[in-house]
Amino acid sequence: MKTLLAGLLLAASTATAAPVFNFSYVAGTSIQAQQGFQAAAARWSSLLNDNVTINLTVGFNSLGGGILGQAASAEDFHTYASVRNALAADATSAADATAVAHLPGGATFGMLINRTANNPHGAGSATPYVDNDSDANNQILSITNAEAKAIGLAVTPQSLPGCIGNCDGFIQFNSNFNFDFNPNNGTDANAFDFVGVAAHEIGHVLGFISGVDILDGNSPPYNGPFNDNLFTYVSTLDLFRHSAMSAAHGVIDWTADNRSKYFSLDGTTVGPEFSTGVNFGDGRQASHWKDNLFIGLMDPTAGLGETLHITGNDILAMDAIGWNVAVIPEPSGWAMLGAGLLLLAVRQRGRSNKLS
Repeated sequence: MKTLLAGLLLAASTATAAPVFNFSYVAGTSIQAQQGFQAAAARWSSLLNDNVTINLTVGFNSLGGGILGQAASAEDFHTYASVRNALAADATSAADATAVAHLPGGATFGMLINRTANNPHGAGSATPYVDNDSDANNQILSITNAEAKAIGLAVTPQSLPGCIGNCDGFIQFNSNFNFDFNPNNGTDANAFDFVGVAAHEIGHVLGFISGVDILDGNSPPYNGPFNDNLFTYVSTLDLFRHSAMSAAHGVIDWTADNRSKYFSLDGTTVGPEFSTGVNFGDGRQASHWKDNLFIGLMDPTAGLGETLHITGNDILAMDAIGWNVAVIPEPSGWAMLGAGLLLLAVRQRGRSNKLS
């Protein structure tokens, strides 16, 4: 994430409906940090029109070591059919209409996958294959509870480690690092943008996640191999994860490798690129945009002195996965609006600390 982000910044929504963020604070979290989390949530509330309540436990405490922070989202399994039907019922924009129209009908979807025990090219093979045999991983999605609320699906309350009571997400930053709490006048050169990093982590809670990280971390030599039917961790965002190879087969790309993967509402129009995985990809979690391309808030890294912003690319992704967004002029080419633990990273230059 750099000081200049290529995506268009969107004007705040004037709609009355908006997500309400209900915060519980870890003991010792300063008032300044509490206000920073509130400001981060307000950014999303100003751009999203869903009348839901998101429960977050947040903290700002000494964590020791070199970790910038830690975060986790409450997730649950839903059938693909129920998610697709919910997205169709909740469609409010042209992007929604395009996205839903290009999702497979019925109860299953196909994917490119690799590194599984039952890969026809050999157990654990890196060679992708089309998996469309309608077993569990072709029928089940794993989505965040916050996103499920936005599209009207039933949610089972969860208490994540670190949460105070039931929550939709847990976020805690390390107070040993230097943070700038006022992004309105830029970010100090020796500090991280607290509000921007907090908004990034909230973005994951809202559903900007990828199950490819599960495959990436559970394939040989790190673990497994496991049969493909066990990988029931495709996210709604993954339904818009494509590549040239997957487009040729009319499926999504859920592989763990370093080939280019891009966001696409229709599967063929090439949009912003995704990161491709820590172990087998580009070194960044797949639950992010591609690093160093100035794509948006959900880039995988943040730098000292860098002020972070939500961009049109971030909002388009949120729109596609079921959040209702403010009405904005359609771009001439929707694909580019500009030229469990997840954390942002800092890159070279002072930039290689991860934002999960």
